[in-house]
Amino acid sequence: MLLTITTTHQPATELGYLLHKHPERCQSFVLSFGKAHIFYSEVSTQRCTAVLLLDVDAVKLARGRGALIRQYVSDRPYVASSFLSVAIAQVFSTALRGRCKDKPELAQTSIPLVARLPVLPCRGGEEFLRQLFEPLGYCVSAQAHLLDENFPEWGHSNYYTVELRHTLSISDLLSHLYVLIPVLDDEKHYWVGDEEVEKLLRHGEGWLAGHPAREQITKRYLKRQGYLTRTALAQLAEEDNLDPDWVEETHTQAEAAIEKPLSLNQQRINAILTVLKKYDAKRVIDLGCAQGTLLKILLKDSFFEQITGVDVSYRSLEIAKERLDRLRLPRDRWNRLQLIQSALTYQDKRFKGYDAATVIEVIEHLDLSRIQAFERVLFEVAQPKTIVLTTPNIEYNVRFTNLPAGRLRHKDHRFEWTREQFQTWGNSVAERFGYKVEFQSVGIEDSEVGSPTQMGVFSRNS
Repeated sequence: MLLTITTTHQPATELGYLLHKHPERCQSFVLSFGKAHIFYSEVSTQRCTAVLLLDVDAVKLARGRGALIRQYVSDRPYVASSFLSVAIAQVFSTALRGRCKDKPELAQTSIPLVARLPVLPCRGGEEFLRQLFEPLGYCVSAQAHLLDENFPEWGHSNYYTVELRHTLSISDLLSHLYVLIPVLDDEKHYWVGDEEVEKLLRHGEGWLAGHPAREQITKRYLKRQGYLTRTALAQLAEEDNLDPDWVEETHTQAEAAIEKPLSLNQQRINAILTVLKKYDAKRVIDLGCAQGTLLKILLKDSFFEQITGVDVSYRSLEIAKERLDRLRLPRDRWNRLQLIQSALTYQDKRFKGYDAATVIEVIEHLDLSRIQAFERVLFEVAQPKTIVLTTPNIEYNVRFTNLPAGRLRHKDHRFEWTREQFQTWGNSVAERFGYKVEFQSVGIEDSEVGSPTQMGVFSRNS
């Protein structure tokens, strides 16, 4: 039974810190059903692969169950199953909890990861496999295996070689695998009781309540025991009934509280207005406008002739409209405003034709795997003359006394870039899409860690 985890995060050897397993060592752990071995099949700063090899003692499992041959001859030692979930929980326990003593900020960072399972039972086929992982953002590759290569007419088995690609934290990857591997197998090797409900809710926190297949996941994870399934689903329903916009607003308020001592939001707005007027941008589209903070400022300024706000959240747009409605402005000012519900990673012809696009504290909310789609939408399709984009500088986080070490500023941030990372990305997209870029600091500059917010101003090459 095998699981490999690969990263191309730089330096890739930091995977050793995340998993708390040194790349130069081979370690073995005794489990109740066999042994788990951890080693690295490739180690370099560019690419690193950790291997979890599980050696299940089939004879030990069969003892005490009678002398039936089927107890000794089964697929359990060879396929990914609940045995692998138990091994993950025991040998990667610290990583599963999202902790990293030596690099605490790394444990919460989304990095490119590839998990590969050579033999994964998929009771329900490839379609069910995709129903489980794709809503979580994974790119799924599955290769079916024949029942018998000597008799291809017998068709395919329920076993697949599966590769899962995503940019996320190592704890999220392990949590998804811990829950969903036995769900795909639709079997557990041990007694399922009340404590399994607690395990499911703990490892499913933050993703299971909103998963479209949560009922199937819950039922299979709890071995179809009705009482336990109903108990778990009831608790998930309570979590899911939380207003997502209220949750987002709560997280946003928490971020604002962190930055409030610096009046950082107002400094961002002032910097953006200065740039828009410098580039004579009278027609502005605010991508990811949230609840209309920037729109309100633009609408009150007669310099701007057309203002458009875009957000994926309908509720946010409703709140923005309510707030803007409270402004006492002449009717002709209102004719300059429109609100659009749309996602920033899908092409939308309504984004075209603007002097400038503002993208304020938005990009860090996107999964890194979706950044390329965002780049095409903004730089290739919309093609505004000027783009003003701001994002947090993660280096500055150590200066926030009310932000725990290793934490990002907002719970929904998928990443936060250093100055070097942001400038590398900005220079790359500018070159690829025919823009030139200037980088500016927002907020007081710290000699060691820079400013709290970093801003890129992109202008089209003439």
